[in-house]
Amino acid sequence: MRNETARHDITVIGGGLAGVCAAIAAARLGRSVALVTDRPVLGGNSSSEVRVWVCGATGHGHHRYAREGGIMGELFVENQFRNPDGNPYYWDAVVLDAVRAEPNLTLHLNTDVREVEAHGPDDARTITAVTGWTMGSERLIRFESGLFLDCTGDGLIGALAGARHRIGREARAEYGESWAPDVADDITLGSTLLFYTKDAGHPVKYVPPDFAKDISTTSIPQRRIIKAADNGCAYWWIEFGGELDTVHENERIRDELWSVIHGIWDHIKNSGEFDADTMTLEWVGSVPGKREYRRFLGDYVLHQGDILGQTEFADRVAFGGWSIDLHPPQGMYAAESAARQRYADGVHHIPYRSLYSVNTGNLLFAGRNISASHVAFGSTRVMATCATIGQAAGTAAALCAAHGVQPRALDVRELQRTLLREDASLMGIPAGDPTDLAPHATVTASSTRTALDIGTDEPTEPWPLTADAGLVLPADPRIGGLELLVDAARDTELVVELYDPVLGQNYVPRELVTSVTAGAAQWVRTGLDWAPDTPRNAFVLVRADDALALHTVAHPTPGVLAMTRVPLRPQDERPQPLREWTERGLARRTYCLRHGPTAAYAPEKAVDGFARPYAGPHMWVSRPLRDTGGAAWLRLDWPEPVPLHRLDVLADDDVNEDLINLHHHRTPHDTMPTLLRDYRIESRQPDGTWQVLTRVTGNRRRRRTHLLPQPSVVSAVRIVVEATNGAASAHVVALRAYAPER
Repeated sequence: MRNETARHDITVIGGGLAGVCAAIAAARLGRSVALVTDRPVLGGNSSSEVRVWVCGATGHGHHRYAREGGIMGELFVENQFRNPDGNPYYWDAVVLDAVRAEPNLTLHLNTDVREVEAHGPDDARTITAVTGWTMGSERLIRFESGLFLDCTGDGLIGALAGARHRIGREARAEYGESWAPDVADDITLGSTLLFYTKDAGHPVKYVPPDFAKDISTTSIPQRRIIKAADNGCAYWWIEFGGELDTVHENERIRDELWSVIHGIWDHIKNSGEFDADTMTLEWVGSVPGKREYRRFLGDYVLHQGDILGQTEFADRVAFGGWSIDLHPPQGMYAAESAARQRYADGVHHIPYRSLYSVNTGNLLFAGRNISASHVAFGSTRVMATCATIGQAAGTAAALCAAHGVQPRALDVRELQRTLLREDASLMGIPAGDPTDLAPHATVTASSTRTALDIGTDEPTEPWPLTADAGLVLPADPRIGGLELLVDAARDTELVVELYDPVLGQNYVPRELVTSVTAGAAQWVRTGLDWAPDTPRNAFVLVRADDALALHTVAHPTPGVLAMTRVPLRPQDERPQPLREWTERGLARRTYCLRHGPTAAYAPEKAVDGFARPYAGPHMWVSRPLRDTGGAAWLRLDWPEPVPLHRLDVLADDDVNEDLINLHHHRTPHDTMPTLLRDYRIESRQPDGTWQVLTRVTGNRRRRRTHLLPQPSVVSAVRIVVEATNGAASAHVVALRAYAPER
């Protein structure tokens, strides 16, 4: 056996997606980082050991333009390219490659941390070291750091250090939460095991093991959906342990879940109710996927009102969008529905004050153990959201290490600027980066999309108005002169209403601005007119009429969405616009329209500090490359020459496309068509000619950082886009320029 000491600036314990993103974030900012996990693979519940879908702010496509960016976004896009069929082992490799790409990061797999050294009074604890045991290598490793991140999910490290935490549900009165119980208790969400099947191509018998449960003696066949062809997370409801201690009774919970899985498979194979003669079990999980245990207390506890009210925290550092998703304590044996869900009208924010301990000065946390009530945790617990929180916490730790301060003392605005510079998932705040030279330049382009005219010269398909239709457009600077392509089976009226979604991240109607009634014709002028004080999303609602049909075209356009309304069931407790307005049948399509001038795609949008859609698309879009000689350029000119060392290019990876690691749905493109494929960066020489600084071909990533071979003094640079990965026009979300660091 070996005894070792490992010293790093930061130690991250927990190798789920929160820990992975925290460690990568800190390492990219120059800190030495140890990432320690007790499992042989990374990814936590998303790994091949557990195989849970990585869900997040999109809410399975309910929220628009909500897919996570930053490190989680990189993982999504890379997995889509490498792993379009959703192989769980390929996903393991994507995550492992991302970690091993960081030279400042040391990975310790199979290392179980169960000893923590901490000191100080109860209200001012400090962690000095943690000790982990790597069983297969017989290594006892003491990890010493100035800062520690508990990304374990269960929160063991913080608990051993004396960090204040909670387990269970708060009383309704504590935070004014209508979904909380009247009296606090220790109930949590239960754990789940999943299974996969395959068709063997020949008859396969199934003899159930003795421990298999006869599910006909339970409510499962009547209360839950069982299908022979379902796999993996389609059986998320195989849940147990909400009334138990999900940590200390983990083995009992696992055994119960195993018994039910084999009982379900026995029911499918041997009840005679299913066509499953040639099917066989391919994989059954053995590590329960836990949903909930300890939640630490920070300087702020996120609660139900913050999720549904979309509180705009001044210290926001990440966002979520999954519904408040709570399950009955009895799990799969419950008589009621397996889940109760409530969505906000758009994504919600997560404050930095919920990511560090209220009483342990050098402890941050990320994942399902952040400072949130049980009800709010029902939204923040999903893995893509945990990952974005991880990047925020890891970035904060790196800045704390650089400045020699504890998390509570960190300058939040510096944290936000750093997160935005690193392309993290932060909504509605401009970068305001004083080190970026691009906002001080004059921005021009070879061409720009200046009009919202869609489907005027392309093949179209009719969309019968059997239900209300919704059309989202950027109002920049106004909505006026909107025309729709309409078929009318008889004389009737087209009823159109214009709504303001109010918040920049929302894409559902909230406040009525104006309404009109137009006569029936081919191109129908709506007469809508709205000039908001600042650019906004505009929601145009076209009322259902069985005599009418709009036309659609396969022409996705940034900032433009086509939706249809599917009313919720009458028994739903209250309206949820986000669930009613869907892109079902309209994904990657747009209603045909003529609108006229827009400034939504102007060159200046690439330097406005926003790196994702918010009250507009926030990107430069050229005219179609086929109309511009096969290339388009975006140019920065400074009034005086500037020293230049680095250029960052952020391309459009279409964050409205709902990507997922194990593919419960199939996305048609391995590489997002909107991403730049081939481009070059050039600097203007004194004689007016352009010198190529770097050239990129075959790109499939959103963010590319280009270090110049040697710092140069330049008066102008430009990016020349030669080809995309399929989009007709060049899309550049941001072009950033930096001087050499002093």
